[in-house]
Amino acid sequence: MDKTEKREILTTKIELREEDDGKRIISGYAVKWEKKSQVLGYFRKFREQFKKGAFTDSLEKDDQRFLWSHDTSKVLGRTKNGTLRLNEDEIGLRFELEIPKTTLGNDTYESIKRGDVDGVSFGFRMESHEIEEPDDDLVLRTVTKAKLLEVSAVAFPAYPDSEVSARGYDPMKQYVEETQELRSKIYILNNL
Repeated sequence: MDKTEKREILTTKIELREEDDGKRIISGYAVKWEKKSQVLGYFRKFREQFKKGAFTDSLEKDDQRFLWSHDTSKVLGRTKNGTLRLNEDEIGLRFELEIPKTTLGNDTYESIKRGDVDGVSFGFRMESHEIEEPDDDLVLRTVTKAKLLEVSAVAFPAYPDSEVSARGYDPMKQYVEETQELRSKIYILNNL
């Protein structure tokens, strides 16, 4: 099962600028620390947030890409060659992308400039998390460590349940299954 997860956020603003040397830069936040998502999940509803530093190891070791709408054939930049710069600050995971002078780059720049595209999404693999189960039955998942795979400009920056459920991997379903399995093992051990 593919455990790659994608999350979209509505940004307060994707910043655009043109530098004196003709480079076009977009920047903003892919993730803001400890900001709760809208309700996610289809097996069991939950909210999610990311702890400051969740991507530190991944940013040091891995080569992330900036994509157009999660399409791996539409790469706009990458960390390996410095056209994508990612850093964690006090607010969240900040990105800065030097847009290529290609048809895709031009289209991306114009779509963001016009306001047609104002969302950012990111793909990740969770490595560790904390689960809080409050009384209201809405679980809070705090991702404490994750492998960041990509950041994308997206047209639909939201968390509608139908889109999340279509992605195939539901972390709360896995959590419930693992918890039930552990409870079964404890029960068996206690009754030996």
